[in-house]
Amino acid sequence: MARKDSEHQRKSMSMLFRGRAIFKPLNTGWIDEHVACVREWIANIFFYRKDGMTIMIDAGYNYDRLKEKMAWLDIDPASVQHILITHQDTDHVGALEPDSGQLFRHAKVYIGEIENRYLNGEVRRKVFHGLYRLPRVTMDNQRVTLRDGQILRIGNIKIECILVPGHTWGHLVYLIDDRYLFTGDTIWFGADGGYSFISVLAEDNRLAVQSLEKLEKNIRARTGPVSVITGHTGWSDDLDFVFAHRSEICRPFTRRYTDREAPYDGYLEEEDTEEGARTRRLQKKRPDR
Repeated sequence: MARKDSEHQRKSMSMLFRGRAIFKPLNTGWIDEHVACVREWIANIFFYRKDGMTIMIDAGYNYDRLKEKMAWLDIDPASVQHILITHQDTDHVGALEPDSGQLFRHAKVYIGEIENRYLNGEVRRKVFHGLYRLPRVTMDNQRVTLRDGQILRIGNIKIECILVPGHTWGHLVYLIDDRYLFTGDTIWFGADGGYSFISVLAEDNRLAVQSLEKLEKNIRARTGPVSVITGHTGWSDDLDFVFAHRSEICRPFTRRYTDREAPYDGYLEEEDTEEGARTRRLQKKRPDR
């Protein structure tokens, strides 16, 4: 189903959000020596590298250029044996579905125990205020279910799981080595700071806002700096910017939520190049930039 659904999203969401200046994904490249990403249209998937171990955060669309762009980062898909999933939407798990290229068929997949109910068919994913049900996602990989507050270690990498329901019922974010917070679809960065993610794609917007408030308290209580890395709008280590509008929801059809630097159509990728991936660090998001 992933290939068909990915292609449907590429066409329909391109038309729906074109000109809205809503999505501003990072291009393929490295944030620093530990964190890299691949751009897949409007979405980013991430890789965390430490002491010879590479783990993947989210698995993107069923995207035919994934292996090519991973090569720009000198990451071999066969080296990825552990994949953390924030939530099961097609643009975050498509590369794991049976009709994908199966680049990660031997990888172990980690997903929240509540989110796993979507994969088991116990609940169906709904968007546009419950009016539209998304196709069921399937995968054959070995799965490990995670709970809120759980801490696990993969090699020398510490991973803390934090439940943030709202966008989906079991959405998790991952704080890695107390330094990098991978937020999936929990936070949307506009030109003037972070908001709760796009309203029409949430299961429960009120719950999403409550989750973001709890997440802010959690992260601000940490003693060291934290880089907040989103699935569609870049990254920042300025927590005032990250949580600037955490009680508000991004409403994609209202002009005030647009970002003048976001592409007219995020599904066009001409500016995502191997040269850029190899020669430039990915800059953090700043106010009005």
